[in-house]
Amino acid sequence: MPKTNDAALAAFIARKAEIDAAIDRIRATSEDHFFASPEHVNWGHVTALTDHAVLLKRITDAVYAEREHAPRRGAEA
Repeated sequence: MPKTNDAALAAFIARKAEIDAAIDRIRATSEDHFFASPEHVNWGHVTALTDHAVLLKRITDAVYAEREHAPRRGAEA
């Protein structure tokens, strides 16, 4: 059985904690409508959320190996 790389595992857990904290902050902010009151929403808010959605899509594409991160068909491993 291979040895566990304790340093790599500790670094992995630390980065995962950072990601979890960021997701929690985004979720809380989303529940608060990204600090925008419905009566004051404008196209600037839409643009900001569109930018955020694009960045999050890049992350989910990488995590799930989709779009440009998808394995090439017919590519040799």
